Amino acid sequence: MILLTGGTVKTMVGPDIEEGQVLIDGDKIVAVGKKVRVPRGTEKIDCKGCIVAPGLIDAHTHVGIHECSVRWEGDDVNETIKPITPDIRALDGIYPSDEELDAALKSGVTVACVTPGSANVVGGTACAIKLYGNCIDDMLIKEPVAMKAAFGENPKGLHGQAGRSPKTRMAIAALLRNLLMKATQYAQELDEAAEDSSKKKPTFDPELQAMIPVIKRQIPLKVHAHRDYDILTAIRIAKEFNIRLTLDHCTEGHLIVDKLKEAGFPVQVGPSFGHKSKHELRDKTFATPGILQHAGLQVSIITDSPVTPLHYLPLCAGLAVREGMDEQEAWKAVTINPAKVLGIDDQFGSLEVGKVANLAVFDGNPLRDIQAKAKYVLVDGKVVVNQ
Repeated sequence: MILLTGGTVKTMVGPDIEEGQVLIDGDKIVAVGKKVRVPRGTEKIDCKGCIVAPGLIDAHTHVGIHECSVRWEGDDVNETIKPITPDIRALDGIYPSDEELDAALKSGVTVACVTPGSANVVGGTACAIKLYGNCIDDMLIKEPVAMKAAFGENPKGLHGQAGRSPKTRMAIAALLRNLLMKATQYAQELDEAAEDSSKKKPTFDPELQAMIPVIKRQIPLKVHAHRDYDILTAIRIAKEFNIRLTLDHCTEGHLIVDKLKEAGFPVQVGPSFGHKSKHELRDKTFATPGILQHAGLQVSIITDSPVTPLHYLPLCAGLAVREGMDEQEAWKAVTINPAKVLGIDDQFGSLEVGKVANLAVFDGNPLRDIQAKAKYVLVDGKVVVNQ
C-alpha cells in the first residue's frame, strides 16, 4: 500500500483537504481524508508543500497518431481519400512510444482522448487511453468514446480544393445528414430483423455499423467546430436526429453564450495557446473558457495535441485562469469534466474511494506557477514519474 501524506488534496468533488492523505491499495484509492487509518508496512510518500490532484485529462488530442519528430511517416491523423470514414478507429494508429506521451506524464497528464483528425466530415472513432505503457491494448480505458465529425474550413478546404464534395458548409451539413439518415434506417432494419425472423437483415455496411452507437445515443458525436455558425449547425443537426454532442474547440463560443446555454451540450475549449493560424481562429482567446464556465456550462480545456503539445495542458488551464476562469473550475476542466465527457468519471477524474489511483503530486500550483512540476505521477497505483 502507498500513502500520500501532508499535501493539499484536491478531490474535485468537494473542498480541498489541507495536509490531507490519500491511501492506495494496488491500483485503487481506498481512503481519502484529513487523517486516514494506515496499515502497518504502508509505504509513505511525503507530499508536504505539494498539491495532490487527480491525474490530468485531455478530452481532445491526436497524441500517438501524430508522432513527434516525423513527417508523413508518423502522421496517421486523417484518412483523406474520402470525406466520410466512420469505420476508422484511432486506436489502430496509436504509437505508444511516442515521446509526447512521456512528456505529458511528466507534466501530470495521465489520460488522453485520442481522436482522428478534422479533415473529414466524419472521421472515425476516438478512444480514451492511459499515457503509461508499451502496448496500446493494455493502455486502453474505453473505446469508442465518441465519433469524430468536423465542420468548417478543414473538410471544406481539403476536399473542396481537391475537386470533390464538400466544397461548401452546405455540403458538409448535407453529407452528415445523409449519413445519419442512412444509419438510422440501417439500425432500424437490424432491430426489426432481430425481432422478426421473417424480415431480412440489411446488407452489412461497416460505415453504417460504426454509426449505430451514435444513433442509439451510446456515444456522442465529437464535433470540431470553431466558428459560431458551424457550432449552431452542429447543434441543429444534433436536435434533428436526437443524438448526443460535444462541441470541441468552440473558439467563438463566447459569441453565442445564450445559444450554448440553451443547447446544454458540453464544450471542450482549445487549443488556445499558439498562433491564429487560420481564419477560423481570428476570435481565439483564453477568455472563452471562463466566459462559458461563468455561464454555467460544463467546460473542458483541450490542447488538440500536437497543435499545442499535451504537456502544456496545465499551462493552458493557468492561462484560462489569468483571463477570468475560476481556478477551481479550471482544475475541473482538466480532471473531472473531461472524465465526464469521455464517460470514464466512474473511475477517473477525482480522488474518491474506489477510483483508479491515477494521481499527480505537484511541487507547486501549476495553474499559478510556470516552474511548478509534477514531482510524482502515479498510474494504476504505480509511481511512474519521480523527479
